[in-house]
Amino acid sequence: MASNFKMVAKTLFGLEDILAQELRQLGASDVEKGVRSVSFSGDTGFMYKANLCCRTAIKVLKPIATYQIKNEEDLYNAVKKIDWSKYMRVSDTFAINATVNSQEFTHSQYVALKAKDALVDQFRENTGSRPSVDLKFPGLSIDIHIKFNTCTISLDSSGVSLHQRGYRTSTNIAPINEVLAAGLLLLSGWKGHSDFLDPMCGSGTMLIEAAMIACNIPPNLNRKQFAFENWHDWDPDLFDIIEESALKKIREFHFTIVGYDKAPSAVEKAKENIKNAELGEFITVRQEDFFKTEKEKERHLQMVFNPPYGERLAVDIESFYKEIGDTLKQNYKGTEAWFITSNLEALKHVGLRTSRKIKVYNGALESRLVKYDIYEGSKKAKFQDN
Repeated sequence: MASNFKMVAKTLFGLEDILAQELRQLGASDVEKGVRSVSFSGDTGFMYKANLCCRTAIKVLKPIATYQIKNEEDLYNAVKKIDWSKYMRVSDTFAINATVNSQEFTHSQYVALKAKDALVDQFRENTGSRPSVDLKFPGLSIDIHIKFNTCTISLDSSGVSLHQRGYRTSTNIAPINEVLAAGLLLLSGWKGHSDFLDPMCGSGTMLIEAAMIACNIPPNLNRKQFAFENWHDWDPDLFDIIEESALKKIREFHFTIVGYDKAPSAVEKAKENIKNAELGEFITVRQEDFFKTEKEKERHLQMVFNPPYGERLAVDIESFYKEIGDTLKQNYKGTEAWFITSNLEALKHVGLRTSRKIKVYNGALESRLVKYDIYEGSKKAKFQDN
């Protein structure tokens, strides 16, 4: 039986609970939440599975050493203690990414440079040659994390961030990160048990992630490569088994997923991305002004969307958010509406009471995912019926 080892999955702030839940459902053990990260244990097959199937992970790291360090000499010696010939050949390329949270180490690029020197010097001393750095397509991606005086050195099994699913070739002005979109959907409780609408769908990311959740399709199925495919112990047969097992768990979806956008260019981009994701049978996109639409079916509807915040897309925030509230209240009874915004002042103009507010970040912007329950008739009548 393959032996388990510790791993760390990185995520966005506010999605730690969701990622921990995902990992447990996939079969991870020893799951522990951190800040923007979740640690867990599993074997090599599970590492492949986590990369393929986790919707809210950005990276999956495999720690190989942890040291207490006080200065740059300690850092150099720590990196040099590792036998790098176990992980790469002198002919392989590599790249080092560093994250620092320490009084002694304040520049991540300098840390990466010092670590690079140590690795290169080890190979030069042992072989007379040195491996080359390749920041774009490295054979081995190495992650160094320094918190206070603790230095953790890991192999990056993902490579390019896992939000880059492989389906999005066209974007609009302010596209939402795919991991954030999936996280918002999961925070909203979306499981594919109702109709779904994104009334401001842009390039279609929310729609695609919603369809993949509804059908239980692995989010990184369209991805061209993971970093672990360059590792010495890469097992393509094992990966095929993991992938085949995940594909067998895809389920049917019996409702509708619809997207609106005012801009014809956004509608075309969304359609192109949906086609790339091979989800055209589940998703319909139309050019519509949400404020002139109404709910199409009597049954329950769930909305999750990303309206303009006034950051990158210029809108009259006060009137725009008032129209969101008016449209929901008048035309979308029987709807559970969620949206994200970093403009907390704008929420005052919606004119509806939120039933939930969840703190998340959209890039560097502190934001809120808010929920509005739009009842059939009055809220009072709703509770009297129950």
